[in-house]
Amino acid sequence: MFDFRLKVFYTVAKRESFTKAAKELLISQPAVSKHIREIEGHYQTKLFVRDGINIRLTESGQLLYTYAEDIFSTYRNLEFDMHALNAKMDGNLRIGASTTVSQYVLPPLLAEFRAKVHDIHLDILSENSAVIEQLLLSKNIDVGVVEGCSKNPQIKYIDFIDDEIVLVCRADNPKFKTGIIEPDELKEYSFLLREAGSGTLDVIESNLNQVGMSLNQLRNEMNFSSTESIKMYLKHSDSFAFLSIHAILKELKYNELVVVDINGLDIRRKFSIVQRQGQESALVELFIRFIKSYNLKL
Repeated sequence: MFDFRLKVFYTVAKRESFTKAAKELLISQPAVSKHIREIEGHYQTKLFVRDGINIRLTESGQLLYTYAEDIFSTYRNLEFDMHALNAKMDGNLRIGASTTVSQYVLPPLLAEFRAKVHDIHLDILSENSAVIEQLLLSKNIDVGVVEGCSKNPQIKYIDFIDDEIVLVCRADNPKFKTGIIEPDELKEYSFLLREAGSGTLDVIESNLNQVGMSLNQLRNEMNFSSTESIKMYLKHSDSFAFLSIHAILKELKYNELVVVDINGLDIRRKFSIVQRQGQESALVELFIRFIKSYNLKL
């Protein structure tokens, strides 16, 4: 089916890798290559060029990518609108989200969801991941979106979007070094860290352990429960912090903060949608279906 070939092309272009696309689509790498060749044969043009181990889109590939985004967006809207029309729902939906997600990821999605489903009232609660999970289990919220790596057997976890946690400091920090630093050099810096219970803190600790370091070895200058507070403090100090890439896009664009690359430390995670095991609320399922449809867009 040409639709699946288009999905293969779109995934390769999005991930910039045949290998990553094959893994994501659960097919072999030769199968990915075969689908790409078939599209290229159909249009009599090359879609990708290789630059060493990297690949990039040709002009034709970029054109197809633009159309593919429009096509998949139309499909997502169609599927959601059909379910929303058949469901004819109203009522109140209580959504909990960890702080990074609630501040930097969810707001535009919630605005579009509310525009599509007019009769639903949304209550949004922002807390760290541990608190969100407890609120879900105590039935104080209906659904949540969290960060971190906890796996409570009473909770169903659904992959939402990818995130990367990076080390940052202000652009004119005198302690900032260009190039790649070694993990052991982190001991020389003063850190701003999130509060206990933060999903971000859990993921940082887990990844530091993999390069032979622990969170206790970092010089903890101060703890914050707010990413915005950390960013503001960073701009007026020589401190460093690990933050979600979603949280610093504006600061990177205007060169207010810079990313410090660390050899061997690549902190990636997924934000997860959480609901209680066995939950069958149609309103919750509709919301989950809607935000899952934006995986490729974010």
